[in-house]
Amino acid sequence: MRSATEQRAGDTPFSTTIRHTTRRSMLMAVLFGCAAGAAGIAPARAAPAQESAVAPEKNPPGDIPDDQVFVTYQAPQGFTLKVPEGWARTDNPSGVTFADKYGTVAVSVAPATAAPTAAAVKAADLVKAGRAVKIAAIDTRMLPGGQAVRIAYTSNSEPNSVTDKRIRLENERFLIGGAGKLAILTLSAPAGADNADQWKLIADSFRWR
Repeated sequence: MRSATEQRAGDTPFSTTIRHTTRRSMLMAVLFGCAAGAAGIAPARAAPAQESAVAPEKNPPGDIPDDQVFVTYQAPQGFTLKVPEGWARTDNPSGVTFADKYGTVAVSVAPATAAPTAAAVKAADLVKAGRAVKIAAIDTRMLPGGQAVRIAYTSNSEPNSVTDKRIRLENERFLIGGAGKLAILTLSAPAGADNADQWKLIADSFRWR
């Protein structure tokens, strides 16, 4: 039996400018504050500024099988999400991570006063905050659970605690606002793994409740 934290399963132009700037600053603070561990395991140390991208694996593990069973997870933070059955779960005060090898499904939630917009996401900040991050796209998607900002990018994984090995990851991050909150859903897998259909299923299943 696993522990509870890991188990299966009338404004002036000036004031208007200040308010918009504040909202954008708050969004970025939430994005980076919430997502410290949203790509998998929370970083044990800051990513070195000079870190370079590692080469993708030739035969990457991490494909979610076509016959994978998904179950609905009901989070205490007020959302539901379909996740792969049998993946290890780790809870934290702001959300949850499900993991299997280098594949992860992570969600963090924080209060938010404005809906996320693609224009408010600063690519340079994303690159600086991660490990050899290379952004492929920042766009807006309409999910069944609401409008979301999607960020597609590659990054290095955290070093293995035993071997210090890192692998190249593909990531999709969705910023989903609702009910005065912002959810950050991050899907990660080894670069080259084929999870497009499964990731769509997971993202489409997100609902506020």
